[in-house]
Amino acid sequence: MSVEERSGGRTSRLEIRLVRRGFSDPDAAVRRLAEPALHGLAGDPVLLDALGGTADPDLALLGLTRLLEALDEAERHTLRDTLTTSKPLRDRLLGVLGASAALGDHLARHPADWHALVTFEVRDMHPDAAEFQAALTERVRASAPPARADALRAAYRRCLLAIAARDLTGTADLPQTSAELADLAGATLQTALDIAADEDPDAAAACRLAVIGMGKCGGRELNYVSDVDVIFVAEPQEGVDEHRAVQAATRLAARLMRLCSDTTGEGVIWPVDANLRPEGRNGPLVRTLASHLAYYQRWAKTWEFQALLKARPVAGDGDLGVQYVAAIAPLVWQAAARDNFVTDVQQMRRRVVDTIPATEVDRQLKLGPGGLRDVEFAVQLLQLVHGRTDPALRSGNTLQALGALSAGGYVGRADAASLDTAYRFLRSLEHRIQLHRLRRTHLVPTGQADLRRLARSLSAQINDDTRADPVAALEREWRRHAVEVRRLHERLFYRPLLDAVADLPVGTAGLASSGLTPEGAKARLVALGYVDPAAALRHLSALASGVSRKAAIQRTLLPVLLGWFADSADPDAGLLNFRQVSDALGRTPWYLRLLRDEGAAAEQLARVLSAGRLAPDLLLRAPEAVAMLGDPQGLAPRGRAVLEQEILAAVGRAGDAHAGVAAARAVRRRELFRTAAADVLGRFGDDPAEAVDTAGEALTALNAATLQGALRACVAGWEARNGELPTRIAVIAMGRFGGHEMGYGSDADVLLVHEPLLESLDEDAARAAHAVCHDLRTLLAAPGTEPPLLVDADLRPEGRNGPLVRTLASYAAYYRRWSHVWESQALLRAEPVAGDAELGERFRALIDPLRYPGSGVPERDLMEIRRIKARIESERLPRGADPTTHTKIGRGGLADVEWVVQLLQLQHGHALPALRTTRTRRALAEAAAAGLVAEEDAGVLDAAWVLASRVRSAVMLVRGRPGDTFPGDARELSGVARYLGYGAGHSGELVDDYRRTTRRARAVVERLFYGP
Repeated sequence: MSVEERSGGRTSRLEIRLVRRGFSDPDAAVRRLAEPALHGLAGDPVLLDALGGTADPDLALLGLTRLLEALDEAERHTLRDTLTTSKPLRDRLLGVLGASAALGDHLARHPADWHALVTFEVRDMHPDAAEFQAALTERVRASAPPARADALRAAYRRCLLAIAARDLTGTADLPQTSAELADLAGATLQTALDIAADEDPDAAAACRLAVIGMGKCGGRELNYVSDVDVIFVAEPQEGVDEHRAVQAATRLAARLMRLCSDTTGEGVIWPVDANLRPEGRNGPLVRTLASHLAYYQRWAKTWEFQALLKARPVAGDGDLGVQYVAAIAPLVWQAAARDNFVTDVQQMRRRVVDTIPATEVDRQLKLGPGGLRDVEFAVQLLQLVHGRTDPALRSGNTLQALGALSAGGYVGRADAASLDTAYRFLRSLEHRIQLHRLRRTHLVPTGQADLRRLARSLSAQINDDTRADPVAALEREWRRHAVEVRRLHERLFYRPLLDAVADLPVGTAGLASSGLTPEGAKARLVALGYVDPAAALRHLSALASGVSRKAAIQRTLLPVLLGWFADSADPDAGLLNFRQVSDALGRTPWYLRLLRDEGAAAEQLARVLSAGRLAPDLLLRAPEAVAMLGDPQGLAPRGRAVLEQEILAAVGRAGDAHAGVAAARAVRRRELFRTAAADVLGRFGDDPAEAVDTAGEALTALNAATLQGALRACVAGWEARNGELPTRIAVIAMGRFGGHEMGYGSDADVLLVHEPLLESLDEDAARAAHAVCHDLRTLLAAPGTEPPLLVDADLRPEGRNGPLVRTLASYAAYYRRWSHVWESQALLRAEPVAGDAELGERFRALIDPLRYPGSGVPERDLMEIRRIKARIESERLPRGADPTTHTKIGRGGLADVEWVVQLLQLQHGHALPALRTTRTRRALAEAAAAGLVAEEDAGVLDAAWVLASRVRSAVMLVRGRPGDTFPGDARELSGVARYLGYGAGHSGELVDDYRRTTRRARAVVERLFYGP
């Protein structure tokens, strides 16, 4: 129903006028305009236009009605006259009432405070802390002592009215508004301290107390509603004992905090937060200057110096405050030279991000991606790095510091201007959100009415036309600025490095045109975590110098890539590897186009190149494998059938055995890279056990296909020289190979079996089988550009002293007469993987009675198994190795779990077909399902086995060579920790967790394997 249909005559026309001016509820507005308090104002088009210009006309009219009703008749008449004759006051008053329900409530309680909007009428004058101090003190002194806390709150709101009015009408911009809020906070703290001193004159006489503003208060960039961060520093008055003075200062500081933070009938001003002090909430509230310095010199963490960057005296003893800031400044500006500077800063950044609830990430103005913290973090990091040598950067104010960074050449002018604009918009949006209810929040609301009010309030800062759909225009502007902040956050710290080297030959020292000297560039690289900044600069110069299209694209890519490298455990290796790949592929058209146009491919390449040595080494042998990073399915594991088909086709095209095995090894190298890259990038699932199984299956299938192809090549090579092969050959996988549990550094443990085609050809068949199998092992392990596959046949009968390959009948005779219990145990993981499939199955049938004996395990064999395991633990652990961290034969490691599982298979496999599997985890699960192992014990063993397997994989991925224990090198250990999901600086937690997990597993092993 239209407005004309709902009402008639004059009322209808008024409602239409109200709707056109932005009123959402014209019926209620008409009723309010008819109130006696608004007599004579309802028909004033100037007033209606002024109401229509506010953020929320309905709210403004409601607030005006309540204010007029609260005034006496004389004051009401004065205000009416002022509203109709003074446009500046009208705009200020209605602007506040239309944007802030909380300040409207204040005016309804204290109607005379509307005069505060007249106090600061001169446009070129800005109130300072002294003026606020005078206004607060006047009101507080006029109140009786018991009512002074309420008086302080009311006086604070009165001053806040004036600040909000100047902000909302454009008389003050964002930096001025934030500075005025900080000055008002300082004046409030001083007034609260004066009240505390009046209440406790003995304490005031015993000490000098300075209040140091921190955070946004210290930087003179405060929000409307924010915790006010402070640090208290005290000194004794002459003749007063230091302990007594600190106690007195603590009483004053505690009372100051309560006066501001407690909730009374007038509400709360804001919480005073002193948790940035030394030792945080666990430390004393007040310290002397000497005590502060002693802490910062010995115990402080990097983030504490980053916080101290904004320290500023705001209340109390001014001289002492100045002394404090002067004393800590040298420590602040040397923080970037501290050990683990980058790691500490990254940890702090991650902690901040981790605190955001998942449901709030997309609405977080402060902490979310593209939010205020991105700007502040980047600016502060640049200040700490370059402020050591450039005093012009030492400002606690974000926008001032950004301007100084731009003026000094540390940030490009265009980037700085864009970031400045985005920061001002985001802060203004934050201010408007908080101003409505005077509540501390950094979340963009979801209600349409709230969003509409915000859009109208910020219409001057929104590029789009807000009249048609103000909410949509606000959303677009906010998202545009957030994307720009995120983009510039990624570029801000890295771009000047490239400007410093882009058009200069290697070794050139004249970098002044970029604003960054060679020393400054090296300092920034060190701050990023590069150990060899000189080498990094050479790589950057080689990549980005010149006017070629390649260099231009590299200059576009490198700012983001440098950030990804810096977030890794080894930035130097990442940059070096990227240069080597780029040198190899830089002239290939698709390579740079892939990285430029496929953001995911560039990020994946950066992560792979900086995650360790194995994947980059594999990639550098054939850099064209980068292409698979651009394919959404490019890193998915390929099945054995597909791999075998490709390898056999490549072998078939080869001219001889050497070429055929080389072709098989080339496919294996490419597929190893695919698997390693997928593993590093977390493509095998979030569940660690699932990731271990997936990687093990992929590596097992790859090695089986490689053996099949290599065997085909060796047979073809023998036949090319000698005619038809007189025997059939099968390859039986053993150990982790047979268990589908191979790691990146695993040998291929096998048994080799053959069967002559004719009995009369036994000797010829044996010689031929030996020659083929010898070639197989030799060619797969030969040095070359492709990674070797070591084929280990030492588990064969008689070990190294026995023949390399036997007939099936020879195996049967040996196992019938000479087999030991440990051989039966080893055969539990035997599985045919290559060669003649029918022969492989006959071998399986031969060994099943040995590995699943119908009578179980006799007591003497059980004792022998336990004796062998104890001997392995005592004799095979490398000298000096820590048994608590050795993943293979250490306590609670792989061998412990596997021997328990294999003992259960030997004992019960004949009766329980489900136990007849070569896979350790599957056998353990089946044992638990059958009640042979308690579910809890099975879970403990499984967790230890998975963790030990992951550590071994991580060591190989990071170091590029196998290892059964944690690396001794700190950077390598950090890489292992990152692979396992531990953040930077948490390597010690990984080792502790490993020991805890395996210690529990060892306790289960002691009970299940060795018995009570």
